[in-house]
Amino acid sequence: MPTVLDHRSTIDPVDERLPLKDLVLYGFQHVLVMAASPITAVFLVAQTLGFDPALTVSIISATFLVCGLGSILQSFGPAGLGARLPFIMVPGGAPIAIFLAIATQTDVQTAVGAVLMTGVFYFLALPVFRRLLRFFPPIVVGTMLLLVAVNLVKIYGGTITGKPGSETFADPVNIGLALATIGLTVIFSRVFTGTLQRISVMLGLIAGTLLAAALGRLDASGVMQGSLIAVPQLFPFGMPKFDIIASLPLVIFSIISMAEATGQTIATAEIVDRKGDAHAIVPRTIRGDAVASIMGSMFGTSLIITSGENVGIVRATGVRSRYVTAMAGVILVVIALIAPVSRLASVLPGPVVGGTAVIVFSIIGVIGIHVLSRVDLRDHGAMFTLASGLAMGLMPILVPGVYSQFPQWSQMILGNGLAMGTITAALVNAMFQFNAPRHHETVENVH
Repeated sequence: MPTVLDHRSTIDPVDERLPLKDLVLYGFQHVLVMAASPITAVFLVAQTLGFDPALTVSIISATFLVCGLGSILQSFGPAGLGARLPFIMVPGGAPIAIFLAIATQTDVQTAVGAVLMTGVFYFLALPVFRRLLRFFPPIVVGTMLLLVAVNLVKIYGGTITGKPGSETFADPVNIGLALATIGLTVIFSRVFTGTLQRISVMLGLIAGTLLAAALGRLDASGVMQGSLIAVPQLFPFGMPKFDIIASLPLVIFSIISMAEATGQTIATAEIVDRKGDAHAIVPRTIRGDAVASIMGSMFGTSLIITSGENVGIVRATGVRSRYVTAMAGVILVVIALIAPVSRLASVLPGPVVGGTAVIVFSIIGVIGIHVLSRVDLRDHGAMFTLASGLAMGLMPILVPGVYSQFPQWSQMILGNGLAMGTITAALVNAMFQFNAPRHHETVENVH
């Protein structure tokens, strides 16, 4: 007669059902790793677009809810929607930057419409996306990531300094808080190992917040005021608007996102010893991202995509069960429905969140440099691909209004540094590579 141990040995590690207390503990660990991402993403959008506190709390709640539901979807994978792997879903850094660019150039309803159209595009492009990847080799992806980093650091720098001309602009205390948060994050990353090292960003955010409280720069008086239950609102900005030209940057990014999903799926399947062909799971991952993003657009969020950060937790702990990330999804849903948690997130000091964001999004630039390190920049074509992409991408980022006298329709593309830089790099690279021998290249995980 087979023993319980024999029975367990026949189950793939990814399908193992752990005791409830272990599921909660390990699931909460995943939540700690990813929690800074939705908080900083919503804070950035709220600060940039001028949301009132009530709307900010509602969007934070909605983001946690969609991330939780998306994580459950990816973990269980019903009807081919989800990879049945231990994935956590988050708002991506690059999509947030593009979402904001669209919202500031048009309005937030158009940005939400862009998210909805991009979610649908995932399904339409899935059968042919591998053919599209050849237009996005490492030279193009690396260029895009550098532009993402520069754009986000510039935007988040504004949350640290405040508005130019205001009485509190460049307040030394606020600047000090941001620098302290960055320094503490680096120190935690150096001093700690294992799981604590992986949540050094979150620890830096917490430490910076405690420092702000000690300096009297944290007002949490309203956290416990109001209802205890939060109910995210459908279409909080009104019905979405659909503008294909304005949405193009986000649609372009979705191709890169599908490439990321491919790398993450294959890597994760290997880590958890998932049996079968890992490549066959990729479409399930992408469909899960699509559903979560469409769902997110209904609650006013940007794209919600699988997170590569949590793959490190799986490797570090050796806990490979997808039921752990499903439990993390449940915890995120519960957090979303507890209003004081969302209110607490909404009152985090701007300089602290800004400092956290600056170091996190600078890392995106580092990843871009790493991707570019695989390119021989002494090559004539590669040099001009990178130079032209940065030239066309950095101008609208660093010189706002450079295209303000151009027709409105052209400003949608020309004025979006991320889109213009990526498109330019892709076109110039294709021009130099035309009729050149093709080499198989894989797009590295750039999440």
